[in-house]
Amino acid sequence: MEETAESSKLWIGAAGLMAAFGAGRGRRCAVSGLTALAVAQLVSNGVGKQLGDRSRPPKEWIEHDEVDDRPDSSSFPSGHTAAGVAFTAAVAPTWPVAAALCSVPAALLALERVQSGAHYPDVAAGAVIGLGSAWLTRRAPRLLPPRLTAALSGP
Repeated sequence: MEETAESSKLWIGAAGLMAAFGAGRGRRCAVSGLTALAVAQLVSNGVGKQLGDRSRPPKEWIEHDEVDDRPDSSSFPSGHTAAGVAFTAAVAPTWPVAAALCSVPAALLALERVQSGAHYPDVAAGAVIGLGSAWLTRRAPRLLPPRLTAALSGP
């Protein structure tokens, strides 16, 4: 699961499928999902890990050989979880069925990050960042002045 989510490949693939098979709604979902994902990555990896600077769980706690494959970056917050939740939550209002399908790998990924020893159960902080990123992405056009929104929308 982790390999598929690395570099957001899982979510980029989901966006591609939505755009290809979902017509206008699918394209809107792909754009909002990938935008929320980018915001979540920026907040979790660009800011959160710099401020959190928390070491990974001790190797003694992990009962498998994958413990040596863990990243060297801060454990807090989980960028993988933030990305999955952001993508899924951004898609949900427009295409609930697609979001329900995306929620399964997003939840499994969060659990896998704890099971693999890459994170503590505080992957929940990544989920909160993901939800906030989706909220911001969906609300941002309404927060901008109407003239700027119209200019960004084009003719």
